Amino acid sequence: MLKLKSKIFLFLSFLLLISGQTFPQEVNIVPYLKAIENGNIGEAKEALVDLKAKYPNDPSVMFLDGVLKENGQEALVIYQKIVDVYPASKYADASLYRIFSYYYALGLYDTAREKLVQLKSSYPNSPYIQVADQNLSLLENYNEQEVTPKKEEKTIPKAENNNYTIQAGAFTNLENAEKLMNEFKDAGIYTYMSDKVVGGTNFHVVYAGKFEKIGDAESFLQVLSTQYKVNGTVVSFSQK
Repeated sequence: MLKLKSKIFLFLSFLLLISGQTFPQEVNIVPYLKAIENGNIGEAKEALVDLKAKYPNDPSVMFLDGVLKENGQEALVIYQKIVDVYPASKYADASLYRIFSYYYALGLYDTAREKLVQLKSSYPNSPYIQVADQNLSLLENYNEQEVTPKKEEKTIPKAENNNYTIQAGAFTNLENAEKLMNEFKDAGIYTYMSDKVVGGTNFHVVYAGKFEKIGDAESFLQVLSTQYKVNGTVVSFSQK
């Protein structure tokens, strides 16, 4: 917990440091980042309601929304949208770093490395590069003493904390299933596919996300429905 708080403090410190740069078309969210840093999260959340109403497409406001999200996968969608749609935003590199951190925390190190490469390529002067490099260096030093890790994202997780997922679609055409999976992957959403035979027909079933609580899964389903127009359903891992 102490390490997590230290990382959050370091991240917010970087944000406040670079926020002095001029991006006249973006809303100034520095006061709210400072409020979060000082533990006044409620103040930032109250301000966010008005900011989203007035500036729904402002990348800085989107970033603040992502920082305040309690569900990491919902925040991931927001950060990826900033990187894809607003790459010149003052918070684009911070968003990409948050995406890197998410995958790193999940142990999806290959994906984390890909995001770090993108960070270095798109934002070579970003202060987050050094921090990300240090994280991966520590990991590589550790792995030198370990057996080669298993390939990531190839198996369905069995941990008790991953109780629910979202069945996002079922396709008889493999290409359509893979297309939806690639859209999820591009947005930073955990996804995988399994096959089911129903009435003699083979379906490629695409799943998205993994959640401890059913309420979190239901909330994220609304995000998927809005962003990707999917008619999904929440299922438990034991149902698959």
